[in-house]
Amino acid sequence: MYQELKEKKKKLAVLGLGYVGLPIALEFAKNIKVLGFDINEERLDKMRNSIDPSGELDSSKFSNCDIEFTSSVDKLKEASFFIVTVPTPIDEHNLPDLKPLLGATKFIGQALKKGDYVVYESTVYPGCTEEDCIPILEETSGLKFNTDFKLGYSPERINPGDSEHTISRILKVVSGSDPEALDNIAKTYEIIVKAGVYKARSIRVAEAAKIIENTQRDVNIALMNELSIIFNKMGINTYDVLEAAGTKWNFIRFQPGLVGGHCIGVDPYYLTYKAQELGYHAQVINSGRYVNDSMGFYVAKQTVKKIIATGKDVSKSRVLVMGATFKENVEDTRNSKVADVVKELISYGVSVDVVDPKADADELKKEYGFSLIPEPSGKYDAIIIAVNHKEYLNLPATWFSDRMNKDGLVVDIKGVYKGRLPEIGYWSL
Repeated sequence: MYQELKEKKKKLAVLGLGYVGLPIALEFAKNIKVLGFDINEERLDKMRNSIDPSGELDSSKFSNCDIEFTSSVDKLKEASFFIVTVPTPIDEHNLPDLKPLLGATKFIGQALKKGDYVVYESTVYPGCTEEDCIPILEETSGLKFNTDFKLGYSPERINPGDSEHTISRILKVVSGSDPEALDNIAKTYEIIVKAGVYKARSIRVAEAAKIIENTQRDVNIALMNELSIIFNKMGINTYDVLEAAGTKWNFIRFQPGLVGGHCIGVDPYYLTYKAQELGYHAQVINSGRYVNDSMGFYVAKQTVKKIIATGKDVSKSRVLVMGATFKENVEDTRNSKVADVVKELISYGVSVDVVDPKADADELKKEYGFSLIPEPSGKYDAIIIAVNHKEYLNLPATWFSDRMNKDGLVVDIKGVYKGRLPEIGYWSL
């Protein structure tokens, strides 16, 4: 398989061309024949014109790429090596939503031939690839797993907004359904991954490795968030504490903040779901999720309390929220916890304006019920720096004071302006 891909006798298909899938597809397309598959024709049209709909890649990344973008399942039949990079979100009950994954699996099943390979990159709970996907592939294709087609799992590690840790520079974990599959999958990824590959012992090990990467970060950030709540009650600035504690050589440097997005804020629920299915209640992970999911409401309540403390009528107050995406310097608003801040402020009767140089106003309106304003207008009783976009990092103190009413407050969630606004009311996590 590897040799025929290298010689362009066979094609590789990537299903799902978002933050993860498109960079992988383009990187492979510099070396081999690639089909980029997505069900969204509007996004495909942009890619055909060298535009990344996610705003991560510039047009030069499309140059010299042997790739065809398609939404045709019939076209998929031309491929022999399939990589699945569709999203794996959660539903309103925080349960895994496998519809995109299983839908892509059915598409592959319709295109699958003897000798083909299927590799999943979407984050799932351990066992999902073998328990949920293989039966669909077999049923749809009429082929036999490991006899007629091979399978693998290789967790994605792309970090949106990070131009340093790109697909070719990140060590790639790979796994296969048998030694032959593992060897071919590893060699195929080595075509594009200059940092090398790590061969996991099994598909389940690779699935578990991915899901604990984000669960570990989630739990550690939850600890920092809980500490920030405690320190706030003590009148201590959390970032002062972290700075002091950070002088110890083995102190782990996590910071408090809003934990959203489609990875850290989602993946732990896949693990707790599987644990519950096996009869175990994951106490630490669930507790961490509870803390992190409540931080948006906490920030809003603290802001309201501080406005009230100045003697102002909250129902007549105005608050500016700076940033609406799930993290800095990206356009992605999926599972943004800034929405929790905005909704909680509105529930108190506060008038809220939201600005963001990256986010799409229409998407925000559709997903969360509020939109953006082009620029701040008038005076505000509080300004919340919710997302540390580069445009927000070096504003002069006068930028804030000129836009604030008397006794105004800057809420700096990640503490980037700590010590830089001495004459303005200031609070951070």
